[in-house]
Amino acid sequence: MIFCINSLFLGSKYTLNIKTMAHLRFNALNLVQNRKKVDIQAPSKRISDYFGEMAFGQEQMKSTLSPEVYKRVADAIKNRKKIDLDTADAIAAAVKNWALERGVTHYTHWFQPLTGATAEKHDSFFDPQKGLENFRAEELVQQEPDASSFPNGGIRSTFEARGYTAWDPGSPIFIYGKTLCIPTIFVAFTGEALDYKAPLLKALDAVDRASVKVCKLFDRNISKVNASLGWEQEYFLVDKALYAARPDLVMGGRTVFGHNPARGQQLDDHYFGSIPTRIYDYMKDYEIEAHRLGIPLMTRHNEVAPGQYEAAPMFGPVNESTDQNQLLKDVMDKVANKHGLKVLFHEKPFAGLNGSGKHNNWSLVTDTGVNLFQPSSSARDNLLFLTFFVTTIKAVYEHADLLRSSIASAGNDHRLGANEAPPAIISVFIGSTLSGVLDQLEKSGDVMVEKGDNLYMKLGIDQIPEIILDNTDRNRTSPFAFTGNKFEFRAVGSDTNVSFPMTVLNLIVAEQLSDFYSKVTKLIDGGKDRRLAIIDVLRDYIKTSKNIRFEGDGYSDEWVKEAEKRGLSNVKDTPRALDFSVSDQAVKLYEKHKVLTKIEIDARHEIKLENYIMKVQIESRVMADLGLNHIIPTATKYQTKLIENAKGLVDLGIDASEIKKTIEDVSTHINTVKKLSHEMTEERKRINKIEDTRERAIEYCDNIRNKYFDDLRYAVDKLELLVDDEDWPLVKYRELLFLR
Repeated sequence: MIFCINSLFLGSKYTLNIKTMAHLRFNALNLVQNRKKVDIQAPSKRISDYFGEMAFGQEQMKSTLSPEVYKRVADAIKNRKKIDLDTADAIAAAVKNWALERGVTHYTHWFQPLTGATAEKHDSFFDPQKGLENFRAEELVQQEPDASSFPNGGIRSTFEARGYTAWDPGSPIFIYGKTLCIPTIFVAFTGEALDYKAPLLKALDAVDRASVKVCKLFDRNISKVNASLGWEQEYFLVDKALYAARPDLVMGGRTVFGHNPARGQQLDDHYFGSIPTRIYDYMKDYEIEAHRLGIPLMTRHNEVAPGQYEAAPMFGPVNESTDQNQLLKDVMDKVANKHGLKVLFHEKPFAGLNGSGKHNNWSLVTDTGVNLFQPSSSARDNLLFLTFFVTTIKAVYEHADLLRSSIASAGNDHRLGANEAPPAIISVFIGSTLSGVLDQLEKSGDVMVEKGDNLYMKLGIDQIPEIILDNTDRNRTSPFAFTGNKFEFRAVGSDTNVSFPMTVLNLIVAEQLSDFYSKVTKLIDGGKDRRLAIIDVLRDYIKTSKNIRFEGDGYSDEWVKEAEKRGLSNVKDTPRALDFSVSDQAVKLYEKHKVLTKIEIDARHEIKLENYIMKVQIESRVMADLGLNHIIPTATKYQTKLIENAKGLVDLGIDASEIKKTIEDVSTHINTVKKLSHEMTEERKRINKIEDTRERAIEYCDNIRNKYFDDLRYAVDKLELLVDDEDWPLVKYRELLFLR
């Protein structure tokens, strides 16, 4: 058999005579050992010299636009106003010249369809009729990509192809490669949103309006509130030759088989450890590209599992930050290829090891510079903090199920509740200090969050300065935790487009703030003192939302039982979790704030169910293919060797009972793999005939994934331990995780 492995995986073209997958495996291992160091050259020694040079941000606008046009643009971006056509024309001319000076030849509307990834269609600046480069306001503001082949959940028929992208001025235009990328929303011909950005922008408007109304109860000078986001992107890196030799990684992003190595993460030696040289070079390389694009990466480190790492930026506006995360993932993928690596964003690429999340650190900041989740010693600001703090907890309590549905995916189902990931039960951790504050407020109706003098930890080591303690610890098992001056939504998966969880979070907080404002003003109108009215509503919120607060171990069986007593949902699979997204409560909420229509809600539900079905189906087909075409033939050949060995021993009068036992074990596992693979294939055929998408998704969950995956994996992983290492066809965990 001839395998032609191209440069996509190995760096240059190799044509190999390979009789078995095992040869491919060992050739890949050889390539890993012969990787050459990639030379990294930053544009300058200082990041500040090149940061944002490929983004058309504030500095570029100031230097290329007239003061009058810049003022109009800045005002429109700040207040989320429409930009008139004359202003857009001036921007288009400036952007074109700026791009052409940097060797750009094409432009694209860069959007985020409901695939969860990004999309682009490149058009040339060159106009052959005029014989010169041309770019007008019309091209900047609107484009018409084909909408027929993107997921639409029934909104559009296949033959109805027209869709529109429209420029979002709130997120900077940028140059990627030799293409000018214009962040846009994506809508159908009939106006329904076909992307993640449009609903997010509406949710951000909703939380802004609701927050300002509440803020004005405390400070009349506040006229705008911006939602802020800082994500933490976790990921795995494997050599791309090893990746290419694992069909399950290539097809599904995770290993469906693989016995845990003797050493995994149990020594805790990888976490925050010294970054391997090759990985350091890769990180440095993608950080350079990210900084040039204006992505404010600040942190890099080893994560818990071997081969796992993390990148995190400075906080920024939610809309801009979500775009930067999508862009960074693309940058990381392209740069990894240059280094002979493959980056894995799947939430659980390796069983038994830490999964990858994307913790969303979220806060609200006023245009006067106040972080509304920052405790203060000022009486007024203290009450302002408590108002937003308590209201957010109440929002999570009232809409926990909707929040759970926002992070549901086939990949995240593998991660939630395992290896340091939070469980599927949505709860809020706030720490003992703030728990005491809320308990006191509930009882007495008056409390002060003491900021005052810092609390220090005395170590008893003279040369070490005293450590300043935070007012909360960190709970790694909490899906939604308060961490000092922000809330951390820890249940978001690493491959998730954070736009949707952020849409839901900002929407539910907007709804609760609206409820708070309505109740407080009603009490004030009834003659109650403003401060007392605020405290009365907060006390009610504290009492009614207490069940969502949990300070203990989210992995414990006791918490599962306790959560059930408290009436908290524990839905572990995506098809059933997605039911919450189309509930009457959810539809009413979306429509009230004009974030999504019923048609758009149902479409997203359908798309997510279809996505789940396809991902489980792909994994199932990969398992059967590997099992029948690679594992069984390999194990059978090894079994034949054992049989010959056993016969030889018997002929010599030597006891062959142990060899026979191994033969029996191999035979048992071969039969299991064959039986389960055929049964699973027939079961898929049955399920695929089911017309109702939800029913089909549940069948794939219950009768494919839950019924067959673990047992198939167990049998194959046992064979991995029995079959000669030289014959085993799949790259092993110890090789994927430790060879760099």
